[in-house]
Amino acid sequence: MNLEEARKRAEKLRKEIEHHNYLYYVLDQPEISDETYDGLMRELREVEERFPELVVPESPTQRVGGEPLDEFEKVRHEVPMLSLENAFSEDELWSFFKRTKSVLSRDKLEYFCELKIDGLAVSLLYENGRLVRGATRGNGLVGEDVTNNIRTISSVPLKTVKPVEGILEVRGEVLMTKRAFSRLNSQREEQGLPLFANPRNAAAGSLRQLNPKITAERNLNFFAYQVLYPERFGLRTQMEVIRWLKETGFPVQGTEKPAFLEKEVLEYIAFWNEKRHELAYAIDGVVVKVNELALWEVLGRTAKTPRWAVAYKYAPEEKRTRVKEIEISVGRTGTLTPVAHLEPVRLSGTEVKRASLHNADEIKRKDVRVGDTVWVRKAGEIIPEVLRVDITTRPEGLKPFEMPDSCPVCGSKVVRLPEEVAVRCPNRTCPAQLREGLIHFASRSGMDIRGLGERIVDKLVSTGMVKDYADLYRLKIEDLANLELVGEGMTRRLGEKTAKTILRSIEESKKRPLSNLLTALGIRFVGSSVAELLAETFGSIDELMKSDESKLAEIEGIGPRIAASVAAFFRDEQNRAMIEKLRSAGLCFTKEETPRNEEGPFSGLSVVFTGELESMTRSEAERLVKLLGGATSSRVTGKTNLVVVGANPGSKLEEALKRNIHVADEAEFVAMLKDAGAEP
Repeated sequence: MNLEEARKRAEKLRKEIEHHNYLYYVLDQPEISDETYDGLMRELREVEERFPELVVPESPTQRVGGEPLDEFEKVRHEVPMLSLENAFSEDELWSFFKRTKSVLSRDKLEYFCELKIDGLAVSLLYENGRLVRGATRGNGLVGEDVTNNIRTISSVPLKTVKPVEGILEVRGEVLMTKRAFSRLNSQREEQGLPLFANPRNAAAGSLRQLNPKITAERNLNFFAYQVLYPERFGLRTQMEVIRWLKETGFPVQGTEKPAFLEKEVLEYIAFWNEKRHELAYAIDGVVVKVNELALWEVLGRTAKTPRWAVAYKYAPEEKRTRVKEIEISVGRTGTLTPVAHLEPVRLSGTEVKRASLHNADEIKRKDVRVGDTVWVRKAGEIIPEVLRVDITTRPEGLKPFEMPDSCPVCGSKVVRLPEEVAVRCPNRTCPAQLREGLIHFASRSGMDIRGLGERIVDKLVSTGMVKDYADLYRLKIEDLANLELVGEGMTRRLGEKTAKTILRSIEESKKRPLSNLLTALGIRFVGSSVAELLAETFGSIDELMKSDESKLAEIEGIGPRIAASVAAFFRDEQNRAMIEKLRSAGLCFTKEETPRNEEGPFSGLSVVFTGELESMTRSEAERLVKLLGGATSSRVTGKTNLVVVGANPGSKLEEALKRNIHVADEAEFVAMLKDAGAEP
């Protein structure tokens, strides 16, 4: 494939992927499977890696974001992003109706109803249809530039579907779905990190990460609801705005509805109060707007709120029930979590029987005891939680709950580190830890072993066939085929056909890159982005195992807590023995390297990159340096000879200037490549 053929293919792939993104995120009418979509993305990446000069900022492959930032730049909003006045009752809503009609001297008004998402308001700026900036609401007047993080959100169009000339500002809500919120809090609880209180809190924390790769892992979503200066596009009502946004490529809720009478507004509110639990995301009310946009200017605003809209807030649903039992569950990293078993109670559309009490400090603070009557709710309409004890109904003689001194699964004496709230089982061969660890090991972000579900893992652990991760690679077809699985009132053998499929997947997992293996090992605080950084920095597990805590902590993006966890993991003799078993099984222990010309023009040079390059990807730039005999590093040290600076550089630039290391911009670096005979 020559350059021109590659250009045409890349353009065709981008258009096809953009079309399917529009069908999936905006119209909710996907036409192809996830596997087919992934295949299109994979081919586009391959074309762009081979011809990096074809990469454009709006390419779907460029959603990974840039380098970690030291801080966000401030953005002043041309038009303030105002808060909405709240209405907590029908009387307060009627006050809004009467006041609005009185100011406009009208007997009747048309309204527009939208669900109030529990998320974070953002502003997206487009120039000639291309995304150039994303900013948070901030204090309404000044927000923060989070463009790199916004670009990681798949539902945010990097380019509008239909041409839009000049400047376009779209406002909307960044949110986290209920499923993503539950998964994130489960991970944080397992790691001993503070939990997010609700999806809005989680979305805000995720969008304000200084490292865009962390944001990319959080699976954020976006809905649009406002266009600034709508008259430029011939839009006269909020209903037309929503329709235009959808046609232009922006996802909208799809639940919006005009209301010609106040009674219809109340009916919409009542309908979604009953149905809100069925939504994939959390809402906390309904936004009611005057539909005719020209009237917004007439109605005006106060210093903080517009007078043309109001937010009707739903009352949080809380109910009483009784604690029947408090059980201790053991997670992947050995964390002991107290869980309250409750008399069934219906909350947010589902029956709740269990609620996490999180940790020893939390259960002591709330003083929850077996037999207590408690108030419960769903945090963010998702996660059941015990709010408080109804102490007036406590029976006499109930004893305070005490966390056990030993693991309820394996009997090992539990430990609690001084700086942690979590109580842990230290036994890495504990069946409970092993079960959760194996599920994580086989997950898509880990070794991606398809077919190895929870029931199969349970059986492998309970029978003793698998005692650590490495034992998966010793399984034989008869081991798996003869497994008896119990479920839905019946027992069945796994069978030879399914066993072969799983064994093929286990064999295929040996080809997964080093970063996947580091993720799969389940080291505390090491997710996929940290695993990639470790793989890039050390190049092999052996080099990583040699590194002490202080060396790890020097790496930009690691920090002392992660460094301590990684060092402790590789000091553990059981872990080291398991790693040797994995080595014998043939897993990938080294990062694939580009062949280096030892006598090339970059020979002896150590190069560090910071910021975003326009003419090539970071990986392509590093490949060219190595091809010409040089070496690359992820951090600036005394051995660094050159720091190449792209757009939005990080702290590496400051470090290079401190050390008086030569700094080159992208143009100078490209000229160096051309002089060396390597046309980028």
